[in-house]
Amino acid sequence: MAEIEQNLKKKELTYRGKSIEELKQMDIREFANLLKANEKRAALKQSDELQRFVLNCNQKIIHNKQIKTHSRNIVIVPKMVGMRIQIYNGKEFVPVEITIEMLGHRLGEFSVTRSKVKHGAAGIGATRSSAGTAK
Repeated sequence: MAEIEQNLKKKELTYRGKSIEELKQMDIREFANLLKANEKRAALKQSDELQRFVLNCNQKIIHNKQIKTHSRNIVIVPKMVGMRIQIYNGKEFVPVEITIEMLGHRLGEFSVTRSKVKHGAAGIGATRSSAGTAK
């Protein structure tokens, strides 16, 4: 039993059969070939923007500044893994830790824009039983 648990802990996370170290060495265009069609097309279109974004993030990490962005449509690439990025959801910046499972998704998927509705009690006149008390 103990051996099985140790093997599970040692299992390295991979993406499409490649380890994170191999993925980080890849160019953005090479990584795009591992993605599904829609994300691949987006990553290839955004390759220059992605390179500038990753370079900007690395500069901010060096200077111990927070990484904040409004760009929710950016595809997550391996060089972003481990970064803590604050993504704008329309009201506030939501902190997100980028992990290997997020590769190929977009930043906006992890910063929800709609909050859960919290219904309170019905108001006066909202139900038949409270209709007569509105006077």
